Formats: sequence, C-alpha cells, structure tokens
Amino acid sequence: MTSPDAALQASRRRRPGWAAAVAGALLWLATSSAAAQAPDVVVAGTFPGKALLIIDGAAPRAVAVGKRTAEGVKVISVEGDLVTFEVGGQRQTLRPGDRVAHVSGAGSGGEVVLSADSGGHFRTRGQINGARVEFLVDTGATLVSIGRSDAMRAGIAQVGGRRALAQTANGTTPIRVVKVDSLRIGDVTLHNVEAAVHEHDLPIALLGMSALGRMDLRHEGTRLHMRKRY
Repeated sequence: MTSPDAALQASRRRRPGWAAAVAGALLWLATSSAAAQAPDVVVAGTFPGKALLIIDGAAPRAVAVGKRTAEGVKVISVEGDLVTFEVGGQRQTLRPGDRVAHVSGAGSGGEVVLSADSGGHFRTRGQINGARVEFLVDTGATLVSIGRSDAMRAGIAQVGGRRALAQTANGTTPIRVVKVDSLRIGDVTLHNVEAAVHEHDLPIALLGMSALGRMDLRHEGTRLHMRKRY
C-alpha cells in the first residue's frame, strides 16, 4: 500500500509533464489566434529593392525584398511603384497608398470577407482553373474579364468561344466569351463561370457579375462579405 507521503511525491513528479502540456496548448492557441488575424498593411512608398510599409498603424519602416517582418509580412518583389507581398499565405500586388486586402473564410458556408484599399476598391488574389489571378471587384462589369496572359496561364484555349465586343474606358474591344471550369476566391469556388477573354493583357482582372451574381454581397463599412449561393 502506497503511503500518503509517497503518493504526494509521485504527484509532484508528474506535475512538470502536465504543466508542459498546458503551456503547449496555450502557446498553440496564441499562435493560432495570431495567425488568424492578418496584419493591416499600407504601402507608404517604394525604394530600389525595398518597400516602405505601415504595419498595424505603426511608424513606417523599410522592408527589403525577401525579408519577412515579425508580423508575418514578406516582401516578394518591388518593381517600380508595384510591391508584391505575401500576407497570411496570400500574395497581393499594390501601389503606394493602397492597403492590403484581407481575405478571410467564414466556415463551410462558402463566404469570404474583403477589406477595401485606400481608394475604396476591393482587390483580391484568386484562381481561375488553378492559376493565380489578381482581381478587382467590379459590379458594373457584366462578365468576369481577364487578359491574354491570365487566360494562357489558366489553360484557356486561344481559339473558340463566342465572339463579341466589349465597351471599355479605351473604347470598343473584341473579346471571346468562354466558360471557365473553376473560379476561386478564398473559400468560395464557382464552376462553369462565363468570362470575357481580351486579346491583350489587362492591368487587373475584373470580378464581374457572372461570378458576383452567384453570391450574396453585403457591405459593412470597409468590408465586403461575399457568400456563395450556387
């Protein structure tokens, strides 16, 4: 039979393992929470090989290409006034004055939340047929619109589709209307989406109503909630 003193000593010897397990769990919860909250980033300016960033409202700091800050912001490239970042596992390309648009999932219901940039526009990285594409949300565009290079990377044939004309800021331009197999933004994936393929490159792809019309859109201040309907 074990004496009370022996039992007490055995309990004390077991405490370090128990305490370590609790500490590990608390550390996992803290890091998971931090990872879920992507930092707020504003591009303040550019230098050769460096970007001047304002992170979470702090003083501007210069971050060199290839470096990652303590907040998890990595500068991928600086080309002229274009800065490409990796934040929260997603890449975005912005200009001075722009704010990184956060894309966050909202459970299995197929919802994403975008944050507006400094101009009030909603930009986000997504995928067409698995190829990365940078989008600008445009409720005034009838179709998703992509340029020649994006179409080639997405494996869209350079022939076929329905020929049409599109009215742009630079006038009328010929397009091909095709259906893309998949279009993904965050946790939202749409299939068989009509898209306009332009004969030339576009500065940014347009996320038009052929995709947006299949989602419920809700504005909350500087955030846009998009939930998939079908």
